[in-house]
Amino acid sequence: MVFLESTEAQILGVAIAAVAVGAAAFYLYSSKKAKVCLDPEKWKEFKLVKRTQLSHNVAKFRFALPTPTSVLGLPIGQHISCRGKDGQGEEVIKPYTPTTLDSDVGYFELVIKMYPQGRMSHHFRELRVGDYLAVKGPKGRFRYQPGQVRAFGMLAGGSGITPMFQVARAILENPNDKTNVHLIYANVAYEDILLKEELESLTANYAGRFKVYYVLNQPPEVWNGGVGFVSKEMIQEHCPAPASDIKVLRCGPPPMNKAMAAHLEALGYTPEMQFQF
Repeated sequence: MVFLESTEAQILGVAIAAVAVGAAAFYLYSSKKAKVCLDPEKWKEFKLVKRTQLSHNVAKFRFALPTPTSVLGLPIGQHISCRGKDGQGEEVIKPYTPTTLDSDVGYFELVIKMYPQGRMSHHFRELRVGDYLAVKGPKGRFRYQPGQVRAFGMLAGGSGITPMFQVARAILENPNDKTNVHLIYANVAYEDILLKEELESLTANYAGRFKVYYVLNQPPEVWNGGVGFVSKEMIQEHCPAPASDIKVLRCGPPPMNKAMAAHLEALGYTPEMQFQF
């Protein structure tokens, strides 16, 4: 009898614990859902809590969300509008893609390349820890569902890597998504390569599923990547061939986007197989 009572008590205890865990999980899920921060109609301000200088003109900015369980609420491959002031004190608005995902709760990060004459670049150069950035979103036409294509080809130039990195991370970190990613990333010089450490980490952690081919217009003396501009031959070698179940994404300076569109058309990629951020 004592044994039965003890067993019943253990079962009851386990049941209560399971209910408690379930309730806690539901609460956390609900609270996270309720704390989506972006608003497509209203500007929201987020505090800069960390600034990391990556090179002479590139920095990573981390902004805090209202609570440790808040999420930005940005769909894969979409971007946000950021508002600031240029050197003359005039308002300027520019789109940026965070390098973080909604799985990174409590904060979001932007990797920004600051150009000498850039109006929004001036705002980010002046931004200090404790300052606030006005943000609105999400914005963008890109829509992604896991497994909607067999493989992505990605053609990125300069800061055009940020939406590519966001999409690649979302795909590779999802255990239910088997999509392969082939990235060609072009820059002027080696020091211009953004997120190189993060890209190399994806290559190491997802060998066979994520491949990156770097192209430099001014390569160092010892260099095993591409040289010059991205060519049709590079696309043929490093991107998935045209097919109904692949898509090639483009994001770079306007001259590059135009040249890549021409290369893809010449290689037989239909408009349905392409997307430009």
